[in-house]
Amino acid sequence: MTIKTTTHLNFRGQAREALAFYQSVFGGRQLLFTYADAHAVTDPAEADQVIWGEVASEDGFHVMAFDVPASRPWDKGTIPVFVSVRGDDADEVTGYWARLGEGATVIQPLGPAGFSPLYGMVRDRFGITWVLDVQAVQTQP
Repeated sequence: MTIKTTTHLNFRGQAREALAFYQSVFGGRQLLFTYADAHAVTDPAEADQVIWGEVASEDGFHVMAFDVPASRPWDKGTIPVFVSVRGDDADEVTGYWARLGEGATVIQPLGPAGFSPLYGMVRDRFGITWVLDVQAVQTQP
């Protein structure tokens, strides 16, 4: 058996916008299923919100998202999760950084770090904290 983990982000009415943004950054396909699609509408104002959504790219990027309905408690908290994007191409990682940086707050500027040739941390306009880095070459002791 093989398993794979996927980051699943929870929003309050912003999942569609967030997934569209992440697709613009990383490419790939976007799938959305609304509360109306699922026949699970409890509040007509939330019918078009996302009950299940994802963006997946050929390069391996995959994120899922959902809109927590107003009938359920939700608090995005303070840095409840980091989404880590690690690549082996500095130009590609730098491109992701530039696109994620639109309307974002830089926590750690993108640059060399002791554990990575290129590392940075940014909180995007949806409040999600992203860690981007270039994987360091592993050497045997």
